[in-house]
Amino acid sequence: MAQNVNPFYAEQAGSTKQNDESRKSSNDSHAVTKRLHKELMTLMMTQDKSISAFPDGENLFRWIGTIMGPKDTVYETLKFKLSFQFPNSYPYTAPVVKFVTPCFHPNVDTSGNICLDILKDKWSALYDVRTILLSIQALLGEPNVDSPLNALAAEKWQKQEEYRKHVLDTYREA
Repeated sequence: MAQNVNPFYAEQAGSTKQNDESRKSSNDSHAVTKRLHKELMTLMMTQDKSISAFPDGENLFRWIGTIMGPKDTVYETLKFKLSFQFPNSYPYTAPVVKFVTPCFHPNVDTSGNICLDILKDKWSALYDVRTILLSIQALLGEPNVDSPLNALAAEKWQKQEEYRKHVLDTYREA
């Protein structure tokens, strides 16, 4: 059975749907922006000088973070730079976080990718940039050698003097 449809009305209906999707995307982006501004203010007010993070230029969805190596570890005197890329679905989806500074570590590959459960399957919208920085800082001193991204680092971890030499040989402040 044929159906008469007013083409003008069909066009308007399609455009209304597009406008609704556009508005939703805009609202999502605004919510993410608001959340990132709040996290930035929290980080700026923190007394912990061993971590920091700020937007990379004008783009609020790209940040540069820094962590100091934890005390009493082979990383103690070292400073590491990390990049953060926030998706439009943040905080419901984890940001992509990578080491910019070369980091010899069992759970960090040579490209700077990090194997950390809270950045993957254990992510929660309750986590924030501060939590991520502190978790990565803790990971430096307590690697998961049973699930390494860098097999050589996992192997050398047992011999701390040899491991420290390798850390210092590969470290280049970014």
